[in-house]
This record gives sequence, C-alpha cells and structure tokens, in this order.
Amino acid sequence: MTEQSSEAIRETQPGLSLLSLGLAALGVLSILYRDFAYSWQPVPAFPGRGLVAIACGVFMVAVSMALHFRATAALAARALFVFLLAWLSLKIPSILAMPKMEAVWLGIGEVAMLVAGGWVVFARLSRLENVPFFSHMTGPSGFRLAQILFALAVLPVGLSHIFYPKPTAFLVPAWLPYRMGLGYLTGVAQMACGLAILLALWPRLAALIETAMLTLFAFLVWGPNTWFGPPKTPTAPHGARFPLTAFLITWVIAASALLVAGNTADGATAPLPLHPGRHTHADLAESTKA
Repeated sequence: MTEQSSEAIRETQPGLSLLSLGLAALGVLSILYRDFAYSWQPVPAFPGRGLVAIACGVFMVAVSMALHFRATAALAARALFVFLLAWLSLKIPSILAMPKMEAVWLGIGEVAMLVAGGWVVFARLSRLENVPFFSHMTGPSGFRLAQILFALAVLPVGLSHIFYPKPTAFLVPAWLPYRMGLGYLTGVAQMACGLAILLALWPRLAALIETAMLTLFAFLVWGPNTWFGPPKTPTAPHGARFPLTAFLITWVIAASALLVAGNTADGATAPLPLHPGRHTHADLAESTKA
C-alpha cells in the first residue's frame, strides 16, 4: 500500500465508521423504545408497528456491522441504500399535502442528505459496476449523483434558518453571542456549501465545511448536556430519547457529508475514478484528494 493510499484511508475511513456507529445507535434506540425516530421516521400507526420498529432497529445494527467485513460489505451496502430510500419515501405524503411549507422541505432535506451518504457507500461497495442497470449509480457517476443529491438537500436545510429565525436562534446555546445572527449565518453558509457542491466549485472543501458545521450542531445544540435536562423546545417530549435521537440524526448526516467529501476531488467536476475489484473498507478511501 502506497503512502498516498494510506493517507486516503486515514481521511476517508472515519466517514463509514461514523455512519455505521450512528445508524447502529439509532437502531438500538428503536429496539429499546419499540418505536421509530420521531418525525425523522414518520411511520404511520398500524397493527404490529412496534415489532416492525424492533425489526428495523435490528436491521440497522446488523447492516452497520456488516459494512465492515469484506464478505458482507456488498450486500450490506445494497440493503442499506434500499432502506434509506424507503426512509426517504416516508416524507412523500408530507410533500404532497403541504408542498409550500418550508419545514416539510427541511425534513426531506435532512433525510436526503443521509441518503446521499448511503449512495456513496452503495457506489463504492455494492459491486454492481458491471450490471447495466446500476452502472450509472455506481463508480464515479454514482459519486457525482450522490453529490448532487446532497447539494440539493442542503439548500432547504439552510433555508430553514432564514425562514424560521426565532426557533433557530432558540436552539443556539444561550452562552453564545448574537444568536439570531448565528442562525442566519449558518443558514447562508449551508446554502453556499450546497451551491458549491452542486456547481463543483471546490466541492470537497464545501462538503468538509458542511461536515464541520453539522458536527458543531450535533454537540452544541443536541449534545450530552441536553439529554438529561428539560426539553430543548416547548413541543419536544420529555426525557433523553428526543435530544439523543436528534443528536444521532445530526451525527449520521454529518458522517454522510464526510463520505461525500472523501469521495470528491476539488478542482474537478467529478470524483476520482473507482478502482475496479476493490470492495473493502479501504475501498471507500481510495477516492480522496486529487
């Protein structure tokens, strides 16, 4: 293994590891509470819903572990991508019912960012490059489509900071100055990152900046100090489950941003090429810097 490959592994592997860890933790919550992730997984009521939630939790834990083994990585990548697409489809009824409400687009944007990370994993590990139907969804073209999805998804998430400045400022820790200004600033910054990725203007740097912002959101807004205190917002449920879920959702979206960054080359209109026949954990790391 060359020095460049070793550096690439060090830079990119954390994205997959962090995504797996976050998804597994969300799966554990589903098992413990026999429920889905609140509004992030708006599964309607039906007989046996709790059992389905447990099954989904077990699936998330199992697929997160399977991504780390050569023998199971390809199957896990395929299954995870389908699962995340099904998760995204849960947002369709809200879009059809309230297409003019920005908060609805915020919700679908958050999940679509997660799907983009799953798409990067699928494009890298699924071993479907030679299957005609999937040829454009894997390899470099798959990476670029995942970038585009991520970029488009970031835009309504950032725009929500502008549409809802008071709720956004309320989530900013009280010890920080200019909370309203920080809400506007982060919203504009997120939209700028999305446009930069979409237009391939230093997309890797933009994805890394988005990763950094999401990481700050996770720990400053939904960090461990919120798990044991009063609800962060007046409408939030009591107890640790809601802020912990919000923390983990932000965690996996940040991991998705890191995966997008790790498979993007600045100064190019597409990610670095896929190396055929290499579908291990290290495979994710081969496409990084130019």
